[in-house]
Amino acid sequence: MQLDNEPTLIIDHRDDGAMQSVVARGVWQVHGLCQKGVLKSLNKKLRELKDNPGLAWDLSQIVSLDHIGAQMFWNAWGKQRPDQLKLDARQEELFNRIEQTGSYELPHHRTSHLNWVVALGAGILSFFEHLHGFVLLIGRLVLDFGRLLRQPVRGPWREISANIFHSGFQALGITALVGFLIGVVLSYLSAQQLRMFGGDIYLVNILGMAVIRELGPLLAAILVAGRSGSSITAQLGVMRVTEELDAMLVMGISHGYRLIMPKVIALAISMPLLVVWTDAMALIGGMVSANIELHLSARYFIQKLPSAVPAINYTIGLLKGVTFGILIALVSCHFGLRIKPNTESLGRGTTTSVVTAITVVILADAVFAIVFNEVGFF
Repeated sequence: MQLDNEPTLIIDHRDDGAMQSVVARGVWQVHGLCQKGVLKSLNKKLRELKDNPGLAWDLSQIVSLDHIGAQMFWNAWGKQRPDQLKLDARQEELFNRIEQTGSYELPHHRTSHLNWVVALGAGILSFFEHLHGFVLLIGRLVLDFGRLLRQPVRGPWREISANIFHSGFQALGITALVGFLIGVVLSYLSAQQLRMFGGDIYLVNILGMAVIRELGPLLAAILVAGRSGSSITAQLGVMRVTEELDAMLVMGISHGYRLIMPKVIALAISMPLLVVWTDAMALIGGMVSANIELHLSARYFIQKLPSAVPAINYTIGLLKGVTFGILIALVSCHFGLRIKPNTESLGRGTTTSVVTAITVVILADAVFAIVFNEVGFF
């Protein structure tokens, strides 16, 4: 039994039995096509009509037509309109869209030996674009810091305190663990080499200089960049996706004063403290390993350390901590503010932020090594 408005195809034949025209009627929409057996039957008929280009098609009697039904006709016509086609005015726009979509071709990129020049140029332009945005961010930070100095009572102290807690206090566990293990490994490997030359007493010198001057600040910075840096970028990115940043601008709240400056100040304060904490844990780990490997007592280790490591090295380590903290915060905020309102950009921006922050920290450490190459060794 045929239902009301069921999609049907009526085929008219000539006197010689050849098919002459096809008339479509009913509701050619998804809810009508999904009735039991209807879609299979219509597809079978349309496949039989596909090899008859001279047919005249009349779709003007269709009650309603959606994209699914129109696509069925389009496939039966071989992706092009037949010569004899009668459509309702409402159907013209639908088939025009299908025709434009079907005729679209992906752009063809020609391979060339100069493609590397294009890629290099794009990379250089991207670098200078990021550099320009980074300089603007630093300028905004300087202005916000000047505003804080003029009106310290109205400063974002609660945000600064919260960021110190998240970036500093909550990072004590992981920095202590990594610092202790690095101290153990470095002391163990150095002890094996020093024992061969009878220089056991110089383990304190090697371990103290390596940890306090280089490894302590660098390890703390890398851990904070991976932990807190990614958190900062993700936080700003989520605020971009949820349009919280736009809402702050509408309410007249500055991004730099309430979001960026508190994070920079917090990391500038917490990073030197984390450097001291990491140094202490690494030295304790080295002291334990030295006691086991070379039977150097903890008392000897503590007494020897001040004379083995000049005091200026502690200052250099703290200065590195402040510099690394500021750089990590700036890089993380820079990429966080550049995230577009979609989840793909959020993941890619967070990954790029962490990699860039670690790279910048290592470059800054190299600059410190060059500038202070003759300081703190005697």
